[in-house]
Amino acid sequence: MTALSTHTAVPAGRSATGLDRLFARVAIWNNNRQTRRALSKLTARELDDIGLKRSDIERLF
Repeated sequence: MTALSTHTAVPAGRSATGLDRLFARVAIWNNNRQTRRALSKLTARELDDIGLKRSDIERLF
């Protein structure tokens, strides 16, 4: 699983533009998609070991 930072720092004196916000949202969506995909590959026992149920995957991510 890849860990990505989804926090974007805005340089001083520059506000976030609509395009910056769009890229940030796409990055968050992609991170959640990768997380859902990785968790979906786990067995029920592996999910239980980390305190999740299969139904939690879509609800949380």
